[in-house]
Parts: sequence; structure tokens; C-alpha cells
Amino acid sequence: MAAALFLRGVPLTRLRLHYYRFPAGIIPLRRPWSTTAESSRLEEEVSAVKKTTAVSSARDSLKYPRWDDPDYRKWKDKEDEILNDIESITSLTKEILHSDRYLDGERLTIEDEKIVVEKLLSYHPNSDDKIGSGLDSIMVDRHPQFRNSRCLFVVRTDGGWIDFSYQKCLRAYIRDKYPAYSDKFIREHFKRGS
Repeated sequence: MAAALFLRGVPLTRLRLHYYRFPAGIIPLRRPWSTTAESSRLEEEVSAVKKTTAVSSARDSLKYPRWDDPDYRKWKDKEDEILNDIESITSLTKEILHSDRYLDGERLTIEDEKIVVEKLLSYHPNSDDKIGSGLDSIMVDRHPQFRNSRCLFVVRTDGGWIDFSYQKCLRAYIRDKYPAYSDKFIREHFKRGS
């Protein structure tokens, strides 16, 4: 087995091909059977690629923060912590809204309603106004203005109902629990930062 692998490399050493290693792959510098014009053209292409790589890596180092920067590392760790914290409620809410688990106008199950009220509605900036006379249930339906989107609604004890944004609830939760990192996280992970 080892002899077969060794023999595969023999023709390359016998031809004495020279290679230049790039991040994208290996490029031969000179071919023994090619003309000198082809060889010089290939060497020009290699030097152009070297220059482009050097320029783009210098430009990229300015654009992207370094991983070894302690502030950047601290931010990435906190970002991961926030994402892990809100992952379960975000995935549940998206499943409720975007799957066929609930039909339009259908009320949530007791378990889902309890989670939505505790982890979302309680953090809404206007939760008292949304609940109004009292909370009867939570339902899923089409938004009155934007008929293509579904959203969550608070059904009040007096029979009225009003929509609420789960993203507003999540933003308020993040601002409350992670005040030092909330603005940057919301700017990077939510469509609208308001």
C-alpha cells in the first residue's frame, strides 16, 4: 500500500515540477513541456495573484476585527450567550407562526400560551395596554393591515383582541437582561432596531 502511494509521487519528482501554494489551491509555476512564453505568462499570473492576495488580506484585516482582540472576543461570547438564551422562544414562536400547527384564528394550546405569556408578552413595552381588561387567551391570525403575515394576538376577556410583536418583546427582554450589549445585538440580529 505504501509503495503504491510512493510510486504515485515519482513521476512528479522525475519531471521536477515546481508548485506555488495558494489558499485556493496549488498552481504550477513551470511546466517542462511548455514554451518560455507560456512559462513567463504563468509567472506573471502568479505574481498578480500574490499582489491581489496581499492587498485583499490587508483590506480584510481593517474590515474584520481580530479574534484575538479581547473586546471582540468578549462581544462574541456574549452574543452566543444571548442567542442561546432566546433560541427556544424564538424557534417556538416561528413554529407557531410559520407552520401549519395552528390555523388562522386558532387559539394556542395551554402549554404554548403559558410560554408565550411568560417569555414574550410580559416583556412587551405596552403589555398592560395590550392585555387591557384581562387576558382570555393568545391566538394566531393574519395581521389586519398586512394580510400576508401572521402574528400573535391577545384575546381579552371583554371579547376584543389586539396584535403584538414578538420581536418587540424579545428586544425589550434583551435590553432588560443584557443592557451593555443590547444595542449592538439588536442592530445586528433584528430587521428593525427600534
